[in-house]
Amino acid sequence: MNKTIVLVLFLALISCKNNTPTPKELVAKLEYKIPAKLGEGAFWDYKNKVLYWVDIIGESLNIYDPKSKTNKEIKMPAPIGTVVPSEEKNKVIVALNDGVYVVDIATEEITKLTDVEAENTGTRLNDGKCDPNGNLWIGSMDYSQTNPGGNLYKVNASGNVAKMLGNITISNGIVWSKDHKTMYYIDTPTTHIKAFDFDENTNTISNERIVVTIPKEEGSPDGMAIDENDLLYVGLWNGDCIANYNPKTGKLIQKIKVPAHNVTSCAFGGENLDILYITTSNLDMTEAETAKYPMAGSIFKIKLAAKGVHSDFFKKPMLSDTLAMPDKTQH
Repeated sequence: MNKTIVLVLFLALISCKNNTPTPKELVAKLEYKIPAKLGEGAFWDYKNKVLYWVDIIGESLNIYDPKSKTNKEIKMPAPIGTVVPSEEKNKVIVALNDGVYVVDIATEEITKLTDVEAENTGTRLNDGKCDPNGNLWIGSMDYSQTNPGGNLYKVNASGNVAKMLGNITISNGIVWSKDHKTMYYIDTPTTHIKAFDFDENTNTISNERIVVTIPKEEGSPDGMAIDENDLLYVGLWNGDCIANYNPKTGKLIQKIKVPAHNVTSCAFGGENLDILYITTSNLDMTEAETAKYPMAGSIFKIKLAAKGVHSDFFKKPMLSDTLAMPDKTQH
């Protein structure tokens, strides 16, 4: 009798184990079909409820309206690394290959704010975001993608520039924690996500350390977003996904599969900041990958349980001051 009870309990345990639900696989779906060569720089404008993004090689600034599912394209005169809205109506800040510019999205007029790194023809400006005080942190990258000839700069509303980091190869994702005390940053070929202490009073960084290391076989870290719990979401080039990491432990939490081989950036958007918008590229794919991912280059999205935070805008640009006296300092 005892043996029978034990057997029944054992079989019941096995049955429960086999029926334990596995975590639901997260897969992003197509939001807007477009053959962007190198979609990047996703930024949700929470005031106007639109998604800004760029096609670097396509040399275009894009404004996507998810409500009407329409995309406004503004052609740029050169490769465009990133875009952030400014506090001034209809004005956004973009990084072109020879400097930082102000674009009026109503008239499409382009005005130079600063010519940071214009003298270095071997590099171009790449990804960038604004700190909690409205300064643009913009990085550069070497065209060879192997030489650490790039830098990370801070640009204020007057166009004054300060060099914050050097020896960068491909400057990419950059975000700030909810309490503004930590800045997270990616130099893609290092395969690391680094953290810095951020001083909100001086807009400076210190105490550099590695918080996440991405195995090379998983893909290369690109653009990055952060949620209200300070968890990181990173596009993986050659990785087919957004990877979600806990920077406190360095551990991978989950992957969000994306129907594209090269996943480049992401941003929390929507009314409740619970929709993750994702940019992709159709570059550097084999014939098999192109056949597998015909929508590569498009915008994708997924609704998550997590919510993001409002991304900071650039302070109202002071163009008159910039044109009169382009003061460039480094430290």
